[in-house]
Amino acid sequence: MRVVLVGGHGKIALLLAGLLSERGDEPVALIRNPAHEAEVAATGARPVLLDVENTGPDELAAALAGADAVVFAAGAGPGSGAARKYTVDRDGSVMAATAAEAVGVRRFLQISAMGAGEPAPAGTDEVWRAYLDAKTQAEQDLRDRDLDWTVLRPGRLTDDPATGSVTIGQRVGRSDIPRADVAAVLLALLDAPETAGATLEVVAGETPIAAALAALR
Repeated sequence: MRVVLVGGHGKIALLLAGLLSERGDEPVALIRNPAHEAEVAATGARPVLLDVENTGPDELAAALAGADAVVFAAGAGPGSGAARKYTVDRDGSVMAATAAEAVGVRRFLQISAMGAGEPAPAGTDEVWRAYLDAKTQAEQDLRDRDLDWTVLRPGRLTDDPATGSVTIGQRVGRSDIPRADVAAVLLALLDAPETAGATLEVVAGETPIAAALAALR
């Protein structure tokens, strides 16, 4: 399976690239900084220089051509202002989905955030409010498309080791989850076409990932 990771130097994307490589798939990681090429290549992914903030849809479509799936893992990241939440987290996803449609890549996984789709809590700062709004708009754009999309909303991310067990569903309650487990869930979702059209929250839990996904059917 050839899987294009948009935002290929993100922590979750790097973990997912390693998992894909380990099982013999072909991860392609789109990155904006050439200094990250070696780190991406070390996961077994093929790095491709492409900055979603400074490229056009045709160039992105060319990078997605021939893929079996796209994982949108890009994000403006900590320290960025409100404006970049829209140019990366929203506009980047919109462009990636448009490009996927253009070249016939139907499977599209989007990493969103818990709290998207809901009003921001009172007292939320401007940047976090913009982040949730950008994710909400990106989700809605995807729902309006003829793609086999799945939206995944992780809880608060940690760098703890993977456990292999989660709680996943439409509403699961707020909690933490290791990035390594999010990557493993994304890997499992790539093999679960029946989850197309679902928006799922995921946090740490007691149920092995395969069983947790099977219980959604």
